[in-house]
Amino acid sequence: MDARLNFFASPIAGKALKHFTSAGKALADSALPAATQELVKIRASQINGCGFCLDMHTKEAAAAGGTALRLAMIAAWREATVFTDAERAALELTEQGTRIADAAGGVTDEAWANAAKHYDEEQLVALVSLIALINAFNRLNVMVQQPAGDYQVGQFG
Repeated sequence: MDARLNFFASPIAGKALKHFTSAGKALADSALPAATQELVKIRASQINGCGFCLDMHTKEAAAAGGTALRLAMIAAWREATVFTDAERAALELTEQGTRIADAAGGVTDEAWANAAKHYDEEQLVALVSLIALINAFNRLNVMVQQPAGDYQVGQFG
């Protein structure tokens, strides 16, 4: 399978993706726990059907010490006992933020309040920004049908 566009060879894509990547680096360096960041990226990518991002972020999470059980249970996080209350709050916010068009009111006050119980303001800024960023990456990759399966951990530095 080939992508519809070669984003890795396009000068304009290179310029745009440089900014996406810079935003991702700023968020990676935030106080939001790295394990939570990977959970958020994986869950949004599951919802959006982004194979490329699922390939990347499941491999990155595993390389960082994420267990096979936790990775396998992300889609069923509500029933799984392997996530902390803070991670559950982040996953709920991720789902509501990703499915924003499906809910007339967007993110509920309850989901927001629950996340705010576990994360300080800077972590919430990082969490909300991360949800928005991974959704942008997902949409880009799904639209161009970026193939999945060949990602190597650390491939994009």
